[in-house]
Amino acid sequence: MLSTVSTLLTIAPAQVVRGAGILADQGSAIARLGQRPLVTGGDRAIAIAAPALDAALGKLTPAQIPFGGECSEATLTRLRQAAEQHQADVIVGVGGGKALDAAKLLAHQLHLPVVTVPTTAATCAAWTALSNIYSDTGAFLYDVPLDHCPDRLVLDYDLIVTAPQRTLIAGIGDALAKWYEASVSSGTSDQTLIIAAVQQARVLRDILFQKTAAALAAPGSEVWREVVDAAVLMAGVIGGLGGAQCRTVAAHAIHNGLTHLPASHGTLHGEKVAYGILVQLRLEEMAPGTSLAATARQQLRQFYDETGLPQTLRDLNMGDISLADLTHAATVACREGSDIHHLPFSVTPEAVAGAMVSTTAALMVSRTS
Repeated sequence: MLSTVSTLLTIAPAQVVRGAGILADQGSAIARLGQRPLVTGGDRAIAIAAPALDAALGKLTPAQIPFGGECSEATLTRLRQAAEQHQADVIVGVGGGKALDAAKLLAHQLHLPVVTVPTTAATCAAWTALSNIYSDTGAFLYDVPLDHCPDRLVLDYDLIVTAPQRTLIAGIGDALAKWYEASVSSGTSDQTLIIAAVQQARVLRDILFQKTAAALAAPGSEVWREVVDAAVLMAGVIGGLGGAQCRTVAAHAIHNGLTHLPASHGTLHGEKVAYGILVQLRLEEMAPGTSLAATARQQLRQFYDETGLPQTLRDLNMGDISLADLTHAATVACREGSDIHHLPFSVTPEAVAGAMVSTTAALMVSRTS
């Protein structure tokens, strides 16, 4: 008898438009979604996008409110009050991952359409039906699944290329995690879409391995655009297509734990995730029956060397962190409901802290030998 259980997949934005200098031409598309847009984003993002935004929204009735830096409950309350006061009928998010998460969640709460305009390629937040909530001081708290992906994603390469190259490198680290996490969390599933998502994650990894060096050497070039597409768009496809069985695992859990340490707040999401991949592989390496993890970790180390992704706590400017703080981060990473428990073996805070220490120590020894 066939199963009658339904599965909701939020796979992709309703529309994705990409190209150089395209934001200024989005007025009519945004107008079809609403006449009173509320625009929110970081100060730098809004300043860079301002000429194009003015051109796009000139015939509408927009209002603008600063994002504020953290996608927190207090931020969402402030944005919601502004949207209601403006009688907004569409939300336009401009900026990096946290700003876009806030815009998406605001639209979700108010049952409004949302347009995402990324100004960096540091995450796939412009694509996904998920928002991460942080404390006002930047500690990860929980995530919120959304009803649908954005109504329109505007990927303007002229905006992305203005961002520091460090943001693209961080996005590459975040995108790489799709393979190392989805290949674990999917288990031995034989479901067609999950198989497709995991294979997409493998292809994404290979594209990044093959094209990153050339992309970083030539910002704005065709190969650079391909890597931007991989980090922002293709990475988003994988989570949407694979759904709940292509989850984040230890790499993102390590990130979440590290955000509870003030020393980590100067590093980007994808930088902490990239380090988290190495820690996840170290955990796998120490578990029985996972002999390929050491080889994968060595392969990644070479790529990280070439790309500039962080490999140690020192690379994250956390070389002086105390064991007590590290244990606290590991405890957060292992709390009930954490994605780290999608690993096919049990982990403890002590094991995670040990993996973070040994990952860092092994790399430091190799660099001095």
